[in-house]
Amino acid sequence: MSRRKIIAGNWKMNKTPSEAIELVKTLAPLVENPEVDVVYCVPAIDIIPVREALKGSAVHLGAENVYFEEKGAFTGEISPEMLKDAGVEYVIIGHSERRQYFAETDQIINKKLLKLLEHGFKPIVCCGESLEQREAGITMDWINMQIKIAFSGVSAEQAKGVVIAYEPIWAIGTGKTATTAQAEEICGGIRRTIAALYDEATAEAIRIQYGGSMNAGNCRELLAQPDIDGGLIGGAALKPDFGTIVNYKNA
Repeated sequence: MSRRKIIAGNWKMNKTPSEAIELVKTLAPLVENPEVDVVYCVPAIDIIPVREALKGSAVHLGAENVYFEEKGAFTGEISPEMLKDAGVEYVIIGHSERRQYFAETDQIINKKLLKLLEHGFKPIVCCGESLEQREAGITMDWINMQIKIAFSGVSAEQAKGVVIAYEPIWAIGTGKTATTAQAEEICGGIRRTIAALYDEATAEAIRIQYGGSMNAGNCRELLAQPDIDGGLIGGAALKPDFGTIVNYKNA
């Protein structure tokens, strides 16, 4: 089965609304590739200006987070309905920074996933291990647990529309990168976990991104692997390099 590649930029806490518009304009001629789904996951305050700046382009709009309640006394949070009305299509949940700095648990990520699917979003669910976990030899056990809890109550049909992003925590923003073989091994392991949870057809349909310091120099080799269907890009998403990654076959 040929899965369509998906390259998503996670802007993290970067770019004011005016800076975001400028970045969209700068990247516009660089990110054209009809064979790839391109997504900008932007800070909440940038969603509306980026939506307007993207009009007429094929780039999809994404958010970096969501809350699992419809509305109410949850100061500072953003509901699925707010994101939907603003034109958001993709939403990142479970990023290692949310887990580490904001104490998000696998159970919270499960609630968010169920709520996003209920509202028809395309979720990007992050998973990954720390350096200590990798050195202890429990990488796949840890990731299996993250995925099993996150996907609890999710049907096979729903799961096919979810994107999973494997991000080795030790390779985010550190300049360290998993080798191509390491990245492919874990992404393949994730696909086997989905097959065990559901079936082979679901495992073949689901798209798995690699999110550990993918850049213009290593994107072609990583994206040539059979189980790596895209990238969740951090730092390079804010630079012209992002266009090179989108057009990885020419990198």
